[in-house]
Amino acid sequence: MQIYLVGGAVRDGLLNYPVYDKDWVVVGATPEEMQQQGYHPVGKDFPVFIHPQSGEEYALARTERKSGKGYTGFQYHASPEVTLEEDLIRRDLTINAMAMDDRGNIIDPYHGQRDLHTKTLRHVSSAFAEDPLRVLRVARFLARYAPLGFSIAAETLTLMQQLAASDELEHLTAERVWQEFQRALSEAAPQAFLLTLKQANALAVLFPELQSAVNDPSTLTAISQPADAKVRFAILMRSAFAHLATTEQSQPIKMFCQRHRVPNAYRDLALQFSQQADQLCHYAQLDAHQRLALVKDLDLLRRQEHLPLLLEGCRLIGHDQLAVKSALPQLLQLLQQVSPKQLMQHGYKGKALGNAINEAQLTICQQQIDGQSS
Repeated sequence: MQIYLVGGAVRDGLLNYPVYDKDWVVVGATPEEMQQQGYHPVGKDFPVFIHPQSGEEYALARTERKSGKGYTGFQYHASPEVTLEEDLIRRDLTINAMAMDDRGNIIDPYHGQRDLHTKTLRHVSSAFAEDPLRVLRVARFLARYAPLGFSIAAETLTLMQQLAASDELEHLTAERVWQEFQRALSEAAPQAFLLTLKQANALAVLFPELQSAVNDPSTLTAISQPADAKVRFAILMRSAFAHLATTEQSQPIKMFCQRHRVPNAYRDLALQFSQQADQLCHYAQLDAHQRLALVKDLDLLRRQEHLPLLLEGCRLIGHDQLAVKSALPQLLQLLQQVSPKQLMQHGYKGKALGNAINEAQLTICQQQIDGQSS
């Protein structure tokens, strides 16, 4: 039995990039031997085991054969006879097809170190074109490493284009597509992910609604700045449906999020940003009625957790939000002092109570405006 560190941990270690997860390949072992040594089996399609102390994944060396559509259409073969080189050749990129033994020696049969040196994302073998998910993975790797000067090999891009021209991308599940998209939104250069999909002719297949956003240089500049992934997504959604009236943007955003299984936190922020970004970004120009409407539409008197993210979005799309950053929290603090209980003690109830609360809130909004102009 021989155990090797493989994949991303080897790649990022050589790049002096942070290593967060470690994956291991075991050569020359059977599932029974792994369990005898205390490893816990978890793999369904092929033997994967969890180390009893570290919790890290150890997979038996395996080969694979394409047997259907999509990224799940494979048959796997794991046995003690499968070599490390046979296991590594099934991987997507040469920089991911390296291994390290327990003495720190690098096993690099497919020249991953050379491609790290030349900063090239290159496929290992023609089997790359059998897995459509790799179109997204390569785009995501470029989103991570583009700031380091990486680019995609021309022949690899050609294979990605061939996959996009087939029907393979259509067999990817919404969950896996979103998983890659979400991870790309957290990388240093998410715009590289989208531009790569466009270059590979995959954007029109996977995210047709985003084509106008990707063609907008200001949107790409906005999401290229350091930001929360949810904020970047909100900016993309606002840009994607900017051709629609503000009141008409909610439904297509909801449909996009439903189709791609987007988490509610991403969806809700995108909806708020598409509806209220203009108001937030021009807060200083709003009258009292507009300021109160903004507070109510964003439900800020009860829930303020989205406000920092919304303000971050305003900053990224190029609007000076210093006024709203200080003035809006101040306004919220004053509005929360309006006491329905005190108004009820003065005889207000029912509809009259609601009107009295609204008038008191409008007065506070107007006082803020008068104070700013004096």
